[in-house]
Amino acid sequence: MAVSMAQVKELREMTGAGMMDCKNALVETDGDIEAAIDWLRSKGLAKAAKKAGRVAAEGLVGVATNGTTGAVVEVNSETDFVARNEEFQKIVSTIATLALEGGTDADTLNAMQYPGSGKSVADTVTAAIAKIGENMGLRRSSVLSVDDGVVASYIHNASADGLGRMGVLVALQSTGDKEVLLALGKQVAMHIAAINPLAISSDDVDEAVVARERAVFTEQANASGKPAEIVAKMVDGRIRKFFAEVCLLEQVFVIDGESKVGNFIEAKAKEAGADIKLTGFVRMALGDGIEKEESDFAAEVAAAAGT
Repeated sequence: MAVSMAQVKELREMTGAGMMDCKNALVETDGDIEAAIDWLRSKGLAKAAKKAGRVAAEGLVGVATNGTTGAVVEVNSETDFVARNEEFQKIVSTIATLALEGGTDADTLNAMQYPGSGKSVADTVTAAIAKIGENMGLRRSSVLSVDDGVVASYIHNASADGLGRMGVLVALQSTGDKEVLLALGKQVAMHIAAINPLAISSDDVDEAVVARERAVFTEQANASGKPAEIVAKMVDGRIRKFFAEVCLLEQVFVIDGESKVGNFIEAKAKEAGADIKLTGFVRMALGDGIEKEESDFAAEVAAAAGT
């Protein structure tokens, strides 16, 4: 089939593989980008295990916690200038706090009443668009809670209290000392911000993801020409390594560079005075999965000048 240069360029940007390799991959997979990535990986031409959409949206991520519950929201805008607007910051902070009451998704939160306005969240944001002069909207919301323990938070690239370009929540179930738990939760949240784990443990990784990785590893191992039983062991070893790379509790903790996150949490249980179980986490980075249309700056300047 015919492959466009746009497809080749997109695949090259996502994998770092050569132009001809990308073209061949697309031809072999009938233009399917996801399949082409796996084809390149199986040939040893691309190493990416996870693919994130190009981040291009602006706005703010806001977090709010009240002890056993935490919420994180993303409100987008057209430019980063709005993120420094005090009124916009107040709106995002208020929406994050409101999410603690049950705003587990954007649709639910948009329909909730915005405090002191008599309007819904969606209508309040619409009114702000006219005043601030830029399009904006609540994109997503997530809430974590524990019966006993804490939900800790961390904001990366903070622009104001509880606001920034990335927000992380960590839920720790425990009857232990809350100050110890909060300090631990923030450290783990910082690790999550830096490393971006896929799941808490291997039990939580999507079966489809594991099957896909196993298929790629199997094709790579088969290329070695080794006996089937050796290939099976090679694949199992690579799957274990994959889990160690993407599962939070198995990752090397960035805080000390030595302990596994799971072991570090276990060690903190003595200080906290009770067992600690990490029951969930959320990592919300501004604009994840949103692709912004690229513009030709020179053409824009020429158009503005009327040439």
